[in-house]
Amino acid sequence: MAVLLFSNVCLAKNLYWGPKMSRLGKKPVQVSENVNAEFKNGVLEVIGPGGKLSQVIDDRINLKIDNDNIFVEALEESRECNMLHGLIRGLVVNMVEGVTKGFKKELEAIGLGYKANIDSGNKLVLAVGFSHLVNLTIPSTVKVAVAITQDKNTLITVTGADKYEVGAFAAQIRAVKPPEPYKGFGIRYLGEKIIRKAGKAAAGGKK
Repeated sequence: MAVLLFSNVCLAKNLYWGPKMSRLGKKPVQVSENVNAEFKNGVLEVIGPGGKLSQVIDDRINLKIDNDNIFVEALEESRECNMLHGLIRGLVVNMVEGVTKGFKKELEAIGLGYKANIDSGNKLVLAVGFSHLVNLTIPSTVKVAVAITQDKNTLITVTGADKYEVGAFAAQIRAVKPPEPYKGFGIRYLGEKIIRKAGKAAAGGKK
């Protein structure tokens, strides 16, 4: 009985971690006509209207480009390779989307006198309630635009082909002055919901 139980457990593990590959990873990535993709020497290069991106691919994963599709293949049968299979496909999808549509992050600077402007084309200058201005060097991989909303708040838009670079610089901007929980002043993502706290006066009135 014990031998039978042990064999059943081993069979279940083999069925789960054996030849089974990532379901998401097996789906081909479609490439539009205006995008050129090339996989050579372990590096995927994608060129489109939005720019050029390259990504080093793990040697346990192989890419095949055929009939405007990129196929992601796992060369090993293991749990780690199964996870890597889906991850690599996700990166390929982001690369193709980045050079065609691009990515965008929008932030609002909310507060009295909060302003932002672009200096010399490569610096974002923020006035967000400090005694000094905050200068952020804009990476060459992204573009930044500043505008004023209908509510008279400052809108900062970060765009680019690389999803990681766009998200990273947007996070860097937000980290300069995260929104505080009482009046909501600070820099927040557009549409971000801030959990507000009651002030001392409001809290004292409830007693």
